[in-house]
Amino acid sequence: MLQGPHLREPVDRINEDIKHRDEPPKVVQCHYLKPSFGEGEKVVSALDSYGREFDQRPWGNFTVLDDKSPNYKVKQIVVLPDKRLSYQVHSQRSEHWFILSGHATAIVDGVTHELDPGQSINIGIGQAHRCENRGTERVEFIEIQTGTYFGEDDIVRLEDDFGRR
Repeated sequence: MLQGPHLREPVDRINEDIKHRDEPPKVVQCHYLKPSFGEGEKVVSALDSYGREFDQRPWGNFTVLDDKSPNYKVKQIVVLPDKRLSYQVHSQRSEHWFILSGHATAIVDGVTHELDPGQSINIGIGQAHRCENRGTERVEFIEIQTGTYFGEDDIVRLEDDFGRR
């Protein structure tokens, strides 16, 4: 059996992230990105007090929990009530969503999946998908991306409520 304090570090970091998930991040560095959606709308990208990327979007926000590996990236995503992400596809990554809170409606290749906390769904490379929050409480989930590239330019939006392409 493997032992040692270095093995606890990832688990401790995740536990700390979950413990503070209801607290807004303390922004220590902030900059505006080029708007990629409706005129007058801005994407705010910041680093929180843990040095993690935090982005505010018109549908909610996300925090990058881990992006140190060349073959995966982990995000914590919050979708506000009556909002939804764009219906989109990726050519270089798959995703796994694990619901933490709220009731999520996931659409994958036109099929609707209702997900509650503790449930998850896999989205393959090239599958059209979106997460919707049709409820009155925010939806929060962990997104694990696996693949070869994780840039925002690997998003092809098929439908978007905010005019993004």
